[in-house]
Amino acid sequence: MARLAGSHANPVNRDQTIDLANWRDRARAFEDVLRNTIIGQDRVLRLLTIAIFARGHVLLEGDVGVGKTTLLRAATRALGGAFERVEGTIDLMPADLIYHTYLAEDGRPRVDPGPVLRHGEDLTVFFFNEINRARPQVHSLLLRLMAERSVTAFNREYHFPHLLVFADRNRIEREETFELPAAARDRFFMEISMETPKDREIRRALAFDRRFYDADALVQSVTEDVLDHQLLNEVAHAIQGRVQASETLEKYTLDLWSAVRDPVSVGIEIGGVDMSRLVQGGASPRGIAYLVRAARVEAWLNGRDMVVPEDIRAVFAEVMSHRVFLDPIYELRREALVDALFAEVFAKVPAP
Repeated sequence: MARLAGSHANPVNRDQTIDLANWRDRARAFEDVLRNTIIGQDRVLRLLTIAIFARGHVLLEGDVGVGKTTLLRAATRALGGAFERVEGTIDLMPADLIYHTYLAEDGRPRVDPGPVLRHGEDLTVFFFNEINRARPQVHSLLLRLMAERSVTAFNREYHFPHLLVFADRNRIEREETFELPAAARDRFFMEISMETPKDREIRRALAFDRRFYDADALVQSVTEDVLDHQLLNEVAHAIQGRVQASETLEKYTLDLWSAVRDPVSVGIEIGGVDMSRLVQGGASPRGIAYLVRAARVEAWLNGRDMVVPEDIRAVFAEVMSHRVFLDPIYELRREALVDALFAEVFAKVPAP
């Protein structure tokens, strides 16, 4: 724990020693490595890279079999550190994440660390598959893990300084599922949609190129340790400190925030929708802070030390969509309505 405490000492001085240009090259190399393994998902790879360098947790959306687990395993190999995966089930309990009990060969009970504790501080990526199949009690434990990167067990506190949590939802079936409450979804830095590629040639490769048949071999082909996961917290801190936002950009971001929360105030209209009822709640201050964090990383990846409106718009949907709460009568049309709302917000709020 002394090393962890020391990593927070004199952050300003530490940041000045980090070569962000070199790290930008490494971030692009990280994307290229994954692009050779996960084809047809360039936007997903960019958003994942942004989340990693902003140190934010991600909720992955997508149909079964599109490669979400393969992507995360490949990303972990390129990051270094340890990967754990948990399957959400209705009978999963919080303790199952912390420890595993069994009878040893001598007939005596044994207790081993569970998936959260198994790798100690080296845990880098924790993937919760079908999170909405797990009970709210499990969600509560996960919330602490995400918010504080720590858990308490066996009368001590465990810290995971390099941890990123990724989860996906079963969005088809409704039986024996528990939807995430607003507070839980707000803890996710982004919701990233990973869909089946539309390009016919990419579909042909996924169907007929035999290298995509063996996910284990595909992951093993990924170059290891392209990034050093133990330094990412410091790099992220340096990015946020060095990439600036002007007062004009700040005003633009705040105007977007206000327009999403109160679309009537800027004259937004969507056909067939009672705009006075549509939005029941908008993004929290934490959500807007996440938006700016993501935009700073987007600017840095594009070689800029100043955030521009295009950076805000580039990450807006993934950071903000799950933080817009609609009237229940509109929830079944949520995806289309939120897309329409954002399009109208960008049209109505003048960019500097």
